[in-house]
Amino acid sequence: MNNFSPRPSQQNILRYTGGRLGIAAVPGAGKTHILSALAAQIIHADQLQDGQEVLIVTLVNSAVDNFEARIKRFFENPVQALYKYRVRTLHGLAHDIVREKPSSVGLENQFSIIDEREAEFIRREAVNAWLAAHPDFLDDYIDPALDESKRDWVRRQQLPNLVDSLALAFIRSAKDRLLTPERLRAKLDASFAPLPLAELGWGIYADYQRALAYRGAVDFDDLIRLALTLLQNDEEYLERLRFRYPYILEDEAQDSSLTQQKILGLMSGEDGNWVRVGDPNQAIFETFTTADPDLLRDFIKNNPNADMPESGRSQPAVIALANHLIDWVMTAHPDSKVRTALSLPHIQPVPAGYEPVNPPDNPEGIRFISKKFTPEEELEAVVKSVKSHLDSFADSPQAEKPTIAVLVPRNQRGVEVVEALRKRGVEAIELISSTANTRAAAGSLNYLLSYLADPQSARKLSKAYEVFRRDWRVGNMSLRGADATKQSPTDEEIASTGERRLATTLQSERLATTSALLRRVGEVEKFIAPNQTDDWLAALVESEPEHLIEELNEFRVNVQRWLQAVTLPIDQLVLTLAQDVFSEASDLALAHKLALVLRQAADDHSDWRLPELTSELAVIAKNERRFIGFSSDDSGFDPDRHRGKAVVTTMHKAKGLEWDRVYMMSVNNYDFPSNMPNDRFISEKWFIRGGLNLEAEALEQLNALESTGEYDAYEEGAATMRSRLGYVKERLRLLYVGITRAKRDLIVTWNSGRQGDATPSLALSELMGFWEGRG
Repeated sequence: MNNFSPRPSQQNILRYTGGRLGIAAVPGAGKTHILSALAAQIIHADQLQDGQEVLIVTLVNSAVDNFEARIKRFFENPVQALYKYRVRTLHGLAHDIVREKPSSVGLENQFSIIDEREAEFIRREAVNAWLAAHPDFLDDYIDPALDESKRDWVRRQQLPNLVDSLALAFIRSAKDRLLTPERLRAKLDASFAPLPLAELGWGIYADYQRALAYRGAVDFDDLIRLALTLLQNDEEYLERLRFRYPYILEDEAQDSSLTQQKILGLMSGEDGNWVRVGDPNQAIFETFTTADPDLLRDFIKNNPNADMPESGRSQPAVIALANHLIDWVMTAHPDSKVRTALSLPHIQPVPAGYEPVNPPDNPEGIRFISKKFTPEEELEAVVKSVKSHLDSFADSPQAEKPTIAVLVPRNQRGVEVVEALRKRGVEAIELISSTANTRAAAGSLNYLLSYLADPQSARKLSKAYEVFRRDWRVGNMSLRGADATKQSPTDEEIASTGERRLATTLQSERLATTSALLRRVGEVEKFIAPNQTDDWLAALVESEPEHLIEELNEFRVNVQRWLQAVTLPIDQLVLTLAQDVFSEASDLALAHKLALVLRQAADDHSDWRLPELTSELAVIAKNERRFIGFSSDDSGFDPDRHRGKAVVTTMHKAKGLEWDRVYMMSVNNYDFPSNMPNDRFISEKWFIRGGLNLEAEALEQLNALESTGEYDAYEEGAATMRSRLGYVKERLRLLYVGITRAKRDLIVTWNSGRQGDATPSLALSELMGFWEGRG
């Protein structure tokens, strides 16, 4: 197959013929490649009947494209694999399951799905309403040592964010347990013990779900919950899915939740073909999701299993450091309850004769900066080092310049790093939050189709015009962004910028004026298809400037062409519109994807016309991009495209990526605690009595409602202690993830924190001692 030469551990996996298989893969082991090869092998072996596909389930949308591209490479003619495999994120799979039979789980056929931003807005409204109705409800949890003025400040300034975070975790956990607000209310009514935080969670959850129902919508967690409910209650449908997907290959299984495991377990059946690949040592999303790495560990333990320990990513010194962290955690961490945070296998370099070849061993590439920095000093030291390193490659060809990443534990620290780098004249690539480019592109097509579905609407015509001139708006935004990052411009650059600013100002004014005029068109037909005696545009000649008349005339010609194209199949119509309004290759590629999705929707629903297809596009553009394949990160982030620049990102977002040189910042006992007496925990707020973690306590009260044993009663404070352990384990894995991003160089720093009392994390101290004593 292809020119793929599998390494020894990969050869072992390719001997798979069926049944369940659990695979523990180290960072850089080639999980995507081996699953793609396995899928291609199944297809080549003609193990699929007509109407059957290999199902690959992965974590993020960028991996969907990656899998599809890799699988096609295993076929001389990609048509051989057509309709033989399907790649989905879990949310995409859940969407497929529910969309086929929405009425079975109480949804309308045209249900919508809210994205995370809208979900946050709705939840915030529910939180604010609950706090307004119960202003003193949490007073018992506020530190009694605070005076009344400070307590009042806490109620106003601190509780809204705290309660929102609690509500998010509570709602997610309730949905993962398939608990609706109604079922939860019944359990609360039957409880003998007071559970105030569960009451709080239920109140906001119920209000949140009512708001969703009013919109005829579900959120991402609902999708997964409803998919599982449907599979549990519809045996005939489940059997059809089992036939359709006789092989299930699951990537990034360490981030699976119990509900995800149940869905895939049902779809594969007890004796079915289910391969799960992941690295429990890279499970770093427990704090934000319902993921549980122990699920994969147990699956590997209880089923046939294999390791993928070989990795060609890092030089041997980096590998030795990562392996020592595993050993120290497993055998010597002072808190024995933390020792399960990391597990074998160790990382092994790729054996001789196989690809890729690890970078050459260079112990000098590892540097631990033991100096006690303030946060400001650490920032200055790292930025100075980055600039110096990049300057040393100033005269090198682009292909020889290094890839560099600065990894930070939190978003705000990343923003500070980006600003400091730009002040130093270093080009910084911010990989902290996603851009809105994709949302804008998909939304633009939606506006055009909305007008074509309702061509008499002046409001929609005006929106279509704004799309027609979207480059003017984008150009103006680009100019502002360039001004914000420009370092010491020359006189010529200042003059050029002034000319461009004048041009964009004129464009913005023309855009606003023309759009406003179109909104006031009384009868749109008199503008789009006028007769000789009744032409709206001709009537404006006397009152409006010539350039405005020319602009409206140019737009009218385009609209007339679009209206003539309405009779084309939906995919051809979308591509026709895209050619007229998009100039960027990424936007045109997105339009191609949307065209295919809408064509599939038209094929699945032969009775749908343009209004229904437009509604489907609106759902995709606004809400479903995350799991259908239209997120702003769809193409994946490629560090090689940013050689000679500094990428700044969080350690969480860095997962799956690699750079020649990696800086890890803020590795202190606040961001990476070890459950030692002097450690502080971000989830334990200073204004809450007894250091309680209210989010953990609320989830423990939810657990108490689910328990049946008389000894399972809620005990205040126990959940806070357990959450500390969980957080310490996750931060150790995050440290491991950060280390294993480095191919050649790794520089690690720490700072004393805002209060000046933070120390190096215990794991960092251990690694520094290990490195100093090597040899």
